[in-house]
Amino acid sequence: MNMKFDPDQFPTGLSEQLEPLVVRVLAGNPSPYTYTGTQTYVVGNGSDRAVIDPGPVFDDHIDAILAAVGDASISAIMCTHTHRDHSPAAKPLAARTGAPIIGCAPLVLEDDGPRVDESFDKNYNPDRVLVDGETVSGDGWTIEAVATPGHTSNHLCYALQESGALFTGDHVMAWSTSVIVPPDGNMSDYMASLQKIYDRDDKVYYPAHGKKVEKPRQLVRGMMGHRKQRERQILKLLEGGAAAIPDMVTKMYKGLDPRLTGAAGQSVRAHLIDLQNRGIVGADGEIWKMSA
Repeated sequence: MNMKFDPDQFPTGLSEQLEPLVVRVLAGNPSPYTYTGTQTYVVGNGSDRAVIDPGPVFDDHIDAILAAVGDASISAIMCTHTHRDHSPAAKPLAARTGAPIIGCAPLVLEDDGPRVDESFDKNYNPDRVLVDGETVSGDGWTIEAVATPGHTSNHLCYALQESGALFTGDHVMAWSTSVIVPPDGNMSDYMASLQKIYDRDDKVYYPAHGKKVEKPRQLVRGMMGHRKQRERQILKLLEGGAAAIPDMVTKMYKGLDPRLTGAAGQSVRAHLIDLQNRGIVGADGEIWKMSA
């Protein structure tokens, strides 16, 4: 995780035309986890628009979205997933415009382990849930759902068929690796989802945080290599003896912003659970070790 880009490059609340069918509007919620803030995308240039990841419930951000839409109608409010920096504004935006909420499923956690519900939007209630390959269309645009579980179990990317753009939510971002938080986040699913979009031919990625990705396959290839490197680091540490996750984080993430230590620990835990499921490592309470 890093912060290479100057946040001043990204003006909050202003409409930025990225291509003929895509406008970006930045929400004012910067943080170590959201970088410069959540980027909402308005798709279309005809009589209607789709809004992707409306973001948090900030009145000025909702006003900025509506300003970007202008005199057109909104025919779909679409969320990549239901973390609280992505979907909460869907409900008030729908109330103001009458537009349906279409996209990812509500998140239902069935695991009995440590809960992560506090970071999820519990009020998200879509009018229509999309599955992999389903499309939503409007005047001059067609958006296809691409199921990409891993960061969350309900994560979708959205492919704009007319231009070859892929809206990647938190699945792929240029400024940072995606945080995988068990029990809902799943490293095995995440790696499979990376391979899935690597095998596609999308021309550009528009993530929910950070700048656009103009060499998408190159970035995804690097991300898959990075995750495999992290796995090798973990195995090397455990080959030297049993260890707890905080000790592994200290050794693996040199110079990490202390505010991101918890997120790094969760990603290490996700790697360990994946390795455990493959029979490579085991756990005795919070102490992890190589399997016999």
